[in-house]
Amino acid sequence: MMIITTEDLELIEAAKNVISRLYQEGKHHVGAAVRTRSGKIFTAVHLEAYIGRVSVCAEAIAIGKAISEGEHEFETIVAVRHPEVDPNDAPNGAEIQLDVVSPCGICRELISDYGKDTQVILQGEEGYSKTTIGQLLPQKYTRT
Repeated sequence: MMIITTEDLELIEAAKNVISRLYQEGKHHVGAAVRTRSGKIFTAVHLEAYIGRVSVCAEAIAIGKAISEGEHEFETIVAVRHPEVDPNDAPNGAEIQLDVVSPCGICRELISDYGKDTQVILQGEEGYSKTTIGQLLPQKYTRT
């Protein structure tokens, strides 16, 4: 595991900010942020659909936004989950707990396809950690 940097904490905050700002119950509950090698940060929320197969993960949309802006080299990515609760229903104005989540299997494949050295921020019992996508997706299928 790698050390979490100030830039990583900023990336986590960017993901938290995008899902906090755009959360809609039943439509968006995950936000992601990706930092490119040039230092630019792209954020996105996932798109939920009634037919699950057409839902799109936040990580995929963030990577797509970066690529659409001409960025093709990725340094670090993080996803954050918003609990399915209306922020206005938080007891006594308590802050909603936003947790860093590990990318799903499909996102692991996608992240690896577009940046085999991309670092991924995770959250464990002892706090945040960082690993490479290759460690999350060992023995990746490749075309020969």
